[in-house]
Amino acid sequence: MKTTSSVPVPTGSRMPIGKYRAFLDTNPIDLPDRQWPSKRITKAPRWMSTDLRDGNQALIEPMDPVRKRRMYDLLIKLGFKEIEIGFPSASQTDFDFVRSLIEDDAVPEDVTISVLTQSRPELIERTVEAMVGFPRATVHLYNATAPVFREVVFHADKAQTVELAQFGAREVIAQAEKRLGDETIFGFEYSPEIFVDTELEFALEVCESVMDVWEPGEGREIVLNLPSTVERATPNVFADQIEWMSRNLSRREYVALSVHPHNDRGTGVATAELALLAGADRIEGCLLGQGERTGNVDLVTLGLNLFSQGIDPGIDFSDVDAIRRTVEHCTQMETSPRAPYVGDLVYTSFSGSHQDAIKKGFAARKTKVDAAGGDENAVVWELPYLPIDPHDVGRSYEAVVRVNSQSGKGGVAYLMSTAHSLELPRRLQVEFSRIVQRHT
Repeated sequence: MKTTSSVPVPTGSRMPIGKYRAFLDTNPIDLPDRQWPSKRITKAPRWMSTDLRDGNQALIEPMDPVRKRRMYDLLIKLGFKEIEIGFPSASQTDFDFVRSLIEDDAVPEDVTISVLTQSRPELIERTVEAMVGFPRATVHLYNATAPVFREVVFHADKAQTVELAQFGAREVIAQAEKRLGDETIFGFEYSPEIFVDTELEFALEVCESVMDVWEPGEGREIVLNLPSTVERATPNVFADQIEWMSRNLSRREYVALSVHPHNDRGTGVATAELALLAGADRIEGCLLGQGERTGNVDLVTLGLNLFSQGIDPGIDFSDVDAIRRTVEHCTQMETSPRAPYVGDLVYTSFSGSHQDAIKKGFAARKTKVDAAGGDENAVVWELPYLPIDPHDVGRSYEAVVRVNSQSGKGGVAYLMSTAHSLELPRRLQVEFSRIVQRHT
């Protein structure tokens, strides 16, 4: 037998790597004393669902009013207190849906309804018109700030970009003062779109210029939302960007620092979590990661990640199958069987060694629960291959172990015990598992 100290690795490909550049080469971040790596998440952020806006606009067939209302009702039932419901200046359908919520008295007093607008006077006027009568209303203003958008899309320099943002903020204030009465608690959100590709110093300048117009202070919050509109780097890089902004913003105590991660590189959840470590107060996303391209960050995954660490997410995810059914109905999009926490197979083990570990884990847990007087909640959840108790999200243990050709005696024994109340002797487990494998 020969041994080796090295293994051949790929040395090259025909991929055209010369047309791409490392993100940090064009977007350097000077933060040698970053603090976020030593932080930990201890509480849930403010959640903002954009299922009815960013999620809806990305569908092959956008939701009709009936499906939009069903999605809205789900969000209210789950406990969301900030919901972006549309782009009323962009379509009559969105405008009518916004108005229907007021006409149907469907907005609880403690829920803030948000709508999006670009920085154009006629669009802002139409947007604020749609918000008349809401108990809590936020207008979300945005304009693109990244170099490629300034130079290629809008042919605007930095000064013109700042002026556009300030103009929009002034128009929002003017229209709100003109159209909204004392029955409405009015809020303002600003997003430098494509923040992730914007020079940090310029992103700060634009945000400060908007704050100069809004004048945040005691009882007058501003939401500054920093989108990774297209995910462009590893999550630690975005965390550096967020910490840099959080440190350098003036009037920080009056700013709700928000992030809006997308999932283009497949790391939207990690990006959001590291952003919380870096100082973000608020996260915008969608249930099950709906949204443009690869989707917005998945709020279900984020919330249940917190739950798995003993942190109350503040949103009721106790019936993930009901959430999934509603989202699939409203979006007409299927959920992957591997989707975290909600997929068909995420609590299922086929491997024999995994099944054996789960079987022993359940037995050990039963002993501890019995010793605690039968109180399941008094015993910390520690089971192999199951990061949370499926019961806590409305799932049963029925699918935890399933049999295929890779399954062993542990899985077969577990199924015989749980499904048929038969405790097989060890030698019979071995023999019976061989029979099962032959048939699978």
